[in-house]
Amino acid sequence: MKGRYELIAPCHFGLEAVLKREIIDLGYDITQVEDGRVTFLGDGEAVCRANVFLRTAERVLLKAGSFRAETFEELFQNTKAIMWEELIPKDGRFWVAKASSIKSKLFSPSDIQRIMKKAMVERMKTAYKTEVFPETGSSYPVRVFLYKDQVTVGIDTSGDSLHKRGYRTLTSKAPITETLAAALIMLTPWKKDRILVDPFCGSGTFPIEAAMMAANMAPGMNRSFLAEDWGNLISKKCWYDVMDEANELADDRIDVDIQGYDIDGDIIKAARANAESAGVGHMIHFQQRSVSALSHPKKYGFIITNPPYGERIEEKENLPALYREFGERVRALDSWSAYLITAYEDAERYIGRKADKNRKIYNGMMKTYFYQFLGPKPPARNREQA
Repeated sequence: MKGRYELIAPCHFGLEAVLKREIIDLGYDITQVEDGRVTFLGDGEAVCRANVFLRTAERVLLKAGSFRAETFEELFQNTKAIMWEELIPKDGRFWVAKASSIKSKLFSPSDIQRIMKKAMVERMKTAYKTEVFPETGSSYPVRVFLYKDQVTVGIDTSGDSLHKRGYRTLTSKAPITETLAAALIMLTPWKKDRILVDPFCGSGTFPIEAAMMAANMAPGMNRSFLAEDWGNLISKKCWYDVMDEANELADDRIDVDIQGYDIDGDIIKAARANAESAGVGHMIHFQQRSVSALSHPKKYGFIITNPPYGERIEEKENLPALYREFGERVRALDSWSAYLITAYEDAERYIGRKADKNRKIYNGMMKTYFYQFLGPKPPARNREQA
């Protein structure tokens, strides 16, 4: 890509600080942090590396422009003023894939999409001196956010959301996304030399994401991205180089203690299949086991889990007993720390302990809480064995 651009990485509401740290660790400068997204500076290599290495971003957008618009005429003229010809080739397939509007005078997504597409065509007609666009080339889907009449326009470089790592072919009833699972693990002090157990592992997302972190495996190693076909902006060599970097950094021969339990045997089979697909099957011990059998002989471990919320009425009546049982097992593991994300309002009451910390996080449109029950730190002399 020629020069430096602003790149936008959307994320779950409440987890912007985690994504910001990831981007800084990749070596890029942050320009803005807003609710649900982080903007940073980068070039073509940054597009590749952000897509391949970021664990908590939902996608990576190349920012095309931003402006204020309170009328559709202002939206049209400001969209037309963007230099689309520098971003989209003559044969490129382009459309406004998604529009969202919050607290803005323009609020109809379909009208916003239609008017912006028309403005893009008018701009490119003049730039390319043609009346017809075949749109037979690579795809350049545009996403637009309106907030308090401020319009931010970006082109999606990722394609499928980045939570689709490519390993999860089988899922449980209420799966947690890979990006959210990774972010929650990062909010804990867990490191690869510590024990991790998920007693409600479902399709295995927490254990698999933890194993990939432990092995330093890039989350985007086993999938493709839309911008791989953007030869006008990013060379194929750039993508190959970044994939080579990811392969060189990965090391799955390390010794870890990561375990996943679920009461449903078929779900455990699915979790094993997903772990194998991710390349970390040999790093995780999955077992059919109820929460009442949660135990471990070692001290100073971590429980990170996504227990049932009771979305169905018939399941809700079982939640008090389930959370009470979970609380009893956590108390028995008295040197352990437990972290759980749930929308169940009475979680602390039935666990029998007020969380040391809790954090409000939006899982899609659902308000959830990440409860943190902190155990003691291992003594310095024992940290090697913990």
